[in-house]
Amino acid sequence: MCVDTLSVMDEELRSLMDRLRDEAAAGPPDPVADHPTAPDPAAYGPAAYDLLVATDDHEALARVLVEPGRPLWAREIAAFRLGCAGDRRAFEALVLLLNHRDPERCVSAAHALARLNDPRTPRAAAALATNTLRTAYAVHPVRLLTTLRAPEAVPALVATLQRLLAPGDPHWHVALACVEGLGHLGDPRARPVLTAALPHPRLGRAAEEALGRLPGE
Repeated sequence: MCVDTLSVMDEELRSLMDRLRDEAAAGPPDPVADHPTAPDPAAYGPAAYDLLVATDDHEALARVLVEPGRPLWAREIAAFRLGCAGDRRAFEALVLLLNHRDPERCVSAAHALARLNDPRTPRAAAALATNTLRTAYAVHPVRLLTTLRAPEAVPALVATLQRLLAPGDPHWHVALACVEGLGHLGDPRARPVLTAALPHPRLGRAAEEALGRLPGE
């Protein structure tokens, strides 16, 4: 694969490449502030970026995930490409990116995890979605669970939504993702929590729509 072929590739991959090209162009970090020793110039910059985009060598991509001194953008490219190719060596890196503070990294990680077909993915996504210490970053784990339609999805979304319906909880955007996800999953176990969400000013309309997707009692 080469850069010129990106126009015919998956839209999410092209979006990731556009975003990380700018990060790569910024070059290495300050060797004093960020590294005990000067970083390897070969690991940074446009040349390194071009190599990661062009290579079809999964072993080379897998090494990027474990080599010290590699920048985050390089690990993200390697993990994304391996994940989309079904190489399970990307699993740990993608799970870390799924819960990153940068939403764009989360989106790309969720996209790759959905294609990785690793049986550990639903459990990992459920753990992230229900982690009370990381609720602010739970939107994409919730959406990934909806996409996967795994047995872990409904219990995790129900539990998370129940907690977020507490008065004054600020994470309504995560709650909304849960409501929408439960509607798409169409499992009648979601009826009580969706009914409880009806009075919520930010969730009521979505909850009503989600309830309409559930099978009749």
